Amino acid sequence: MLTIKMHTGSCIGISCMKPGCNILILGRNSSIFGSPLLKHGHFNKSNLSKSQSKLYCLMKTNCFHSNKVLGFRSVSDPNRSVFCGSGSKLGQFRVFSANEVEQNKKFGSAIANVASNIRNHSNSVESRVNENSFEKIYIQGGFNVKPLVVERIEQSQELVEQDEQKEKKYKVKEDNDLNTNNNDVSKEEVLESTLGRHISEDEKEAWNLLRGAAVNYCGNPVGTVAAADPADKQPLNYDQVFIRDFVPSALAFLLNGEGEIVKNFLLHTLQLQSWEKTVDCYSPGQGLMPASFKVKTVPLDGRDGEFEDVLDPDFGELAIGRVAPVDSGLWWIILLRAYGKVTGDYTLQERVDVQTGIRLILNLCLTDGFDMFPTLLVTDGSCMIDRRMGIHGHPLEIQALFYSALRCSREMLTINDSTKNLVVAINNRLSALSFHIREYYWVDMKKINEIYRYKTEEYSTEAINKFNIYPDQIPGWLVDWIPETGGYFIGNLQPADMDFRFFTLGNLWSIVSSLSTSKQSEGILNLIEEKWDDLVAQMPLKICYPALEHEEWRIITGGDPKNTPWSYHNGGSWPTLLWQFTLACIKMGKPDLARKAVALAEKRLPVDKWPEYYDTRYGRFIGKQARLYQTWTIAGYLTSKMLLDNPELASTLFWNDDYELLENCVCGLNSGRRKCSRLSARSNITV
Repeated sequence: MLTIKMHTGSCIGISCMKPGCNILILGRNSSIFGSPLLKHGHFNKSNLSKSQSKLYCLMKTNCFHSNKVLGFRSVSDPNRSVFCGSGSKLGQFRVFSANEVEQNKKFGSAIANVASNIRNHSNSVESRVNENSFEKIYIQGGFNVKPLVVERIEQSQELVEQDEQKEKKYKVKEDNDLNTNNNDVSKEEVLESTLGRHISEDEKEAWNLLRGAAVNYCGNPVGTVAAADPADKQPLNYDQVFIRDFVPSALAFLLNGEGEIVKNFLLHTLQLQSWEKTVDCYSPGQGLMPASFKVKTVPLDGRDGEFEDVLDPDFGELAIGRVAPVDSGLWWIILLRAYGKVTGDYTLQERVDVQTGIRLILNLCLTDGFDMFPTLLVTDGSCMIDRRMGIHGHPLEIQALFYSALRCSREMLTINDSTKNLVVAINNRLSALSFHIREYYWVDMKKINEIYRYKTEEYSTEAINKFNIYPDQIPGWLVDWIPETGGYFIGNLQPADMDFRFFTLGNLWSIVSSLSTSKQSEGILNLIEEKWDDLVAQMPLKICYPALEHEEWRIITGGDPKNTPWSYHNGGSWPTLLWQFTLACIKMGKPDLARKAVALAEKRLPVDKWPEYYDTRYGRFIGKQARLYQTWTIAGYLTSKMLLDNPELASTLFWNDDYELLENCVCGLNSGRRKCSRLSARSNITV
């Protein structure tokens, strides 16, 4: 029989059953064993080298009757394949070390160097990196980070059966040990011992619901569904695992010492990263992470009663509005860092496939284009606010996550000849981005009064009103709403357009990542405390303030019936924002403010069956289309409680100020007639 083995600790198949001869086929542009494929995934033997031809004959000779392609097939796209990940049981596929191969003299082995033919990255960042040093062995999906070893194993059926019996005995013993441990000490008792306090019934219910929302793939947990309401007959895509939604679940598991599900999630989403997805025959840039994926069980062709698990990702081609997610890759990088910080296991982020995944995301985000700003240009609906809400352009939420992902990447990237230029690009972008947001997005009473007196149509580098903002754009509600002390970052900035709405996620994450200065961070929390009735009220926290109403709502949202005023993304209250508010408060030394919000939430969430969001100006009603038993609502509450109990762990999840960022001016406009704008403004934004 033919056995294909990886030196990565992961199998490369997806079936939990025992397949026949399964050959890895990646797609129309893929290659295997260094040779391109013809149409329909067939080899052309005449194009193979001598060693490749020998390997091809070995495969052909040892194949069973089945020639099914190894990899899962999407229901919507039969040409797409992905792999089964870490720890899966896949028939005869198992991991051998190099020493085992060398010691096993009776096995004839052939080592094939596997190289990918990933598309050339025609962007400014990758072009500055030594292309010859790029990980050539990275294949779409992240596995094959080391050479495949193909061995012809001549083993009797008796030996095979003996191995299977040993595995069964080991599995039974493992299960018995696990059950014994569970009987002696429950997970709740362990948690109570760790926290040093009694766990309420509401917390126990939340933990049961969170664990019940876990999704298994090939017998291993890989994430949590968005919502698990047993009464919901039309779950739509709420029965999928979302990268964005899983982050609070992942943090709850990590803080509770349950890191396996997070590791599996990171590796499996990495495998999905590079698949080509199209809308109207057009593909987004390589490196894009899916918004979500679903685990499906489908029957094996020609094998009655046998099934296999498949992963079916959605890159936006199925989403409402057909918008690709910009924030998924950013959240993935942030979670990867959190995994290492909380568990102390940094081997995951050091893997070659993981390092390459980080670089692909960065290459996609750092590509030069027509935009003049250091902020990331995105479309409406490409983040948590995933419907038309007038946030296209440079929304604050994406900039804060982008800044965080850049800081994470700078920490995690392995520095070598192929990454040193990328690190330089990251530092330059961090410097420019932090200045841009701190200087031009920040508003307080002083800044609003300055805008109120702006002159327009200014030309030259000496202009004060650089973006030609018209004073009449200052909305009437803001004049009376902004407090004397405190301020915030506006939602968006574009030529002649400032979106003065307060967006909670972007402002909170600016604090967490230190995108804001210490003074600005204090100002944001002061504003929330001062305007508690508007931003928190009876359910923390408003996703944005104020809501779009009347004619403005009809024009900007297109009359969206789900985003009616004070509902959903248009001023609705989202309990999942609680954990980020808690993290920001702990960082700024205001944990009591977070406790106040948590106490407010836990009075209603269990009674209301953990809704997705709340409606009305003060968050009094459960959202008219809100799902119940929403997983990230549950996880946000649990994560908040655990962060307050473990502030020392909370400190591993946020960043401190990096004062060197603003010193690294790379614009070259510091002499002569042309003057760098940051030099004149630095005194106003540093602490």
